Amino acid sequence: MKSNFNSTDLMPILFVGHGSPMNAIEENEFVDGWREVVKSLPKPKAILCVSAHWETSGTSVTAMAKPATIHDFGGFPPELFEVQYPAPGNPELAKEVRSIITKTEVGLDDKWGLDHGCWSVMRRMYPGADIPVIELSLDYLKPAQYQYELAGELLSLRKKGILIIGSGNMVHNLRLVDWNNMDTPGVGYDWAIEANEKMKELIISGNHKALIDYRSQGKAFDLAIPTPEHFLPLIYALALKQEDDKVTFFNDKAVGGSLTMTSVRIG
Repeated sequence: MKSNFNSTDLMPILFVGHGSPMNAIEENEFVDGWREVVKSLPKPKAILCVSAHWETSGTSVTAMAKPATIHDFGGFPPELFEVQYPAPGNPELAKEVRSIITKTEVGLDDKWGLDHGCWSVMRRMYPGADIPVIELSLDYLKPAQYQYELAGELLSLRKKGILIIGSGNMVHNLRLVDWNNMDTPGVGYDWAIEANEKMKELIISGNHKALIDYRSQGKAFDLAIPTPEHFLPLIYALALKQEDDKVTFFNDKAVGGSLTMTSVRIG
């Protein structure tokens, strides 16, 4: 199909450790990190977000003109539930995503919206809510290799001013969180630090195969990735890396013992 998005230099890619939904309303160093990285990016024509919090059977993309702000969590203060992020959607971009992905048939979704993995970060990066945002779902039935190959088909969007963001956490084990240290950045269990450092080494060396095969990387990885949904958005970002792309890390700290906020800029 013909696109209205004009070609540009390759847009950078982000993987963002989003952490607690409270980052949407609190001021902290991670929020500052999100704001700072945006200053170095060209202004996107639109944003495609792959969030840990939208898992589906099959692959879908949000295709409504006005996506709802989804409060997909519980146990937080009322003011968090009052937050709205009224960014427009982009049905044209959703249709383009459907057309360029050949690995599977992509559904055009009119029911989901923007979950907190997306909007809690977007409202700090782009508080004006003036950039169209769409989400691409994670197929929970498919392995990481499949997700990596599917993500690679999105490369042409980087040439059209579209910012692709994976939102999850490289290390994410809620069952083992030290809740008493959630507000003390830098507190991480030995296995969480080990896994996080190994992941960074593999990213820098370009060893995506080892990251795709994360279940063969030992006990630290098993504890860091008890379920894949927060890790897979990183795989989407890595799949779009090109040979000349520089890789840098930001917000590289653990919280609560068993989570890391480590984020990646590619390009």
